[in-house]
Amino acid sequence: MPIPDFQTIMLPLLELAADGKSHYIHDAVEKLAEHFSLTKDEKAKLLPSGQQPIFYNRVGWARTYLKKAGLLEDPRRGYFRITERGKSVLQEKPDRIDMRYLQRFPEYVEFRQTTKAPSQPDVSDEGLEGLTPEEALEDSYQRIRRDLADELLSYVLNSTPGFFEKLVVELLVKMGYGGSQRDAARAVGQSGDEGIDGIIDEDRLGLDTIYVQAKKWNPGTPVGRPEIQKFVGALQGKRAKKGIFITTSRFTDDAREYARSIDTKVVLIDGVRLAELMIDYGVGVTTRTLYEIKELDTDYFGEASTHGDAR
Repeated sequence: MPIPDFQTIMLPLLELAADGKSHYIHDAVEKLAEHFSLTKDEKAKLLPSGQQPIFYNRVGWARTYLKKAGLLEDPRRGYFRITERGKSVLQEKPDRIDMRYLQRFPEYVEFRQTTKAPSQPDVSDEGLEGLTPEEALEDSYQRIRRDLADELLSYVLNSTPGFFEKLVVELLVKMGYGGSQRDAARAVGQSGDEGIDGIIDEDRLGLDTIYVQAKKWNPGTPVGRPEIQKFVGALQGKRAKKGIFITTSRFTDDAREYARSIDTKVVLIDGVRLAELMIDYGVGVTTRTLYEIKELDTDYFGEASTHGDAR
């Protein structure tokens, strides 16, 4: 089954704690994964940031919201336990516990009012209800990034061949190829066919070279296998072992399959990937705003925590 959203996890998580014992969050994640019959790959699937498994993140947020509603409490670091209110809720035998259900508890309502920014979408907004706050943020980030990539590619397509040549050189340098901008510009710069062809150093010491070809083609004209075969022939003519083929268009399936089947290492970069690399390496884009997501450093508090010791 697909990975359940964090609201779907709430009731099973509360039921897991119904015995009144303290439960370790990592053990709970494993038990809930079994409850939802998740595969190994589903348990290991990461958030787009690659920083945390999606399921672990969703269990963590389900626990957070249940705590804010007073249904769970933290007896000590990394553990959770059901409260008397939580036991009362289970006695009602609800079919589902979600954010709407939790609105009956004043502590939860206050939490939502104090943490919700004016521009933050309501949980009832279509497509956002099943997302944790981090997932909603990453979803928005990915949509902004896709829009930016489309806009970048549009500008590249409307640029002159000379500007496209300059762009490719700058990108390769920022990726670590060609040494300095001046060295790369000397190595790559044979204009023609609305693209560039040339040899560029793989590293600053010039221990190996890479043959580069770039074609500024419209997306409606894909690069096929014959173009890649010509490129490979050019590589063999220069006794080169590595090549990068860059296009503003796309590659046909035959072209990609051919590139995978040959011994010569050929990297294919289509228009979508080109725009992504420009964003990643800061070519043609500028940073407008930076956001940091911080979490509690429990090691900082150490033995200073009074959880579970209150009289």
